[in-house]
Amino acid sequence: MSRSNAHPDALALASLDADGYRLVFERSPQPMWVFDEKTLVFIDVNEAAIAIYGYSRDEFLRMDITQIRPPEEIPTLLQRIRSGAAHPPRVWIHLTKSGRAIDVEVASKTLIIGGRAVRLAVVRDVSEHRALEEQVRQAHKIETVGQLAGGIAHDFNNLLTAILGHTEMLAEYIAPGDPRAVEIAGIRDATDLAASLTRQLLAFSRKQLLQPIVLNLNDVLDKTRRILARLIGEHIELVTEPGPSLHHVKADPGQMEQILLNLAVNSRDAMPDGGRLVLRTRNVRVSRADARRLSMKEGDHVEVMVSDTGVGIDAAAKAHLFEPFFTTKDRMRGTGLGLATVYGIVKQSEGYIDVESEPGCGTTFKIYLPATRELPAHQGVHDRPSGDGGSETVLVVEDDHAVRSLIGDVLRRRGYRLLVAESGRQAIELVSKHEGPIHLLITDMVLSGMNGLAVADTLRATHPSIKVLYVSGYTDDALMPSGFFEASGAFLQKPFTPVALARKVRGVLD
Repeated sequence: MSRSNAHPDALALASLDADGYRLVFERSPQPMWVFDEKTLVFIDVNEAAIAIYGYSRDEFLRMDITQIRPPEEIPTLLQRIRSGAAHPPRVWIHLTKSGRAIDVEVASKTLIIGGRAVRLAVVRDVSEHRALEEQVRQAHKIETVGQLAGGIAHDFNNLLTAILGHTEMLAEYIAPGDPRAVEIAGIRDATDLAASLTRQLLAFSRKQLLQPIVLNLNDVLDKTRRILARLIGEHIELVTEPGPSLHHVKADPGQMEQILLNLAVNSRDAMPDGGRLVLRTRNVRVSRADARRLSMKEGDHVEVMVSDTGVGIDAAAKAHLFEPFFTTKDRMRGTGLGLATVYGIVKQSEGYIDVESEPGCGTTFKIYLPATRELPAHQGVHDRPSGDGGSETVLVVEDDHAVRSLIGDVLRRRGYRLLVAESGRQAIELVSKHEGPIHLLITDMVLSGMNGLAVADTLRATHPSIKVLYVSGYTDDALMPSGFFEASGAFLQKPFTPVALARKVRGVLD
């Protein structure tokens, strides 16, 4: 091994005289030690090593270097020592006196002192660096899988919209008591189940529509508690601890309930023989250092904790916990989308989620949502429209043929006059040739070429009073920033039923 390949600290130490060696050795902030290459026994250690590893100097000097290594690394270690060469830094796992595993980078070099071959090792704790690397790697992997899941859910929702819509229209022709009604109900139930799965995929991929409002999470906790009391069973003790003077957050209340329900069900399944489930809220403040380390916002947050006394999760499972379709349950009990859904909702709500768990020690999830200084808006009561039909002119822009046909059939049956286009540019051309008012634009958000937002903006220039209803199988944050629908129009999530479409259209027009 050439001198240029050796660790610079080891090379520098090798060239120092005895007094200089002792000074650098003792004052180095990095752990350093010297051990006998033949017996592997520690000859000397510095104060930094004592501080990090937890052993006293006397304890170290009665040990050999294999005693701070996991068994599986010892053969490789011995092979490197026997080679007698200087080694560039590499990462090893070391064990402290308490048994805690730490990732360390070790550089070493053989020295001859008094005719005795010893090895000088310089150690750097890289545990935090490795943890950050793993966090980034996991985030990239989940982001990639999320993009795939969102695309699949988008296409699947178009199919489900057509299936569900035509099933509902077919049901209108079936008389009560007709045996075919059972078959139609079976189609409807299967479609509802498939729609539920796509909603979970959209939640994971952060492509579902959230309708955030300013709220107090204690209200969500109280509402969820009443549901959970029936859901988790009498064999589990349910404890709720609402925090005092809780900050407001801006979040979708329905999705916050979904988070608590998913985590609670996960905890219930981890306690088949009973246990304790605790749901707690409190105010916390995230420092600048923690915000940078965890990629979250600095400042005031609300922490939501869901903790159980269940079987716990091992490190291998924990690494994949938020991936879609990963589950520790048997195939009959879990889809593997519950925690992926939670992860997606939290991230889309600009929050952070953490999990602490060990086998046999239960599991604790902690969710952090940014606090807001906004106050809750007054929720007024709106009269429901008396009918779902009309005679207004509606422009429909949808690139999926089956969905476009369904919307046309539903609205024509209810008396509306329609203009139908399969692209944004075709819609603009239709409008330029149309004489008379256009009361409503129904457009898919995600269109090739000219997206739904651009179509609406273009039409408002010539038809300033036109109302807009957006429909889509998923949302795109770049197209629809936070608060978009409060200012720009209404939204209908695919898949939808003919009745839901008709009511939404009537509601927007009214």
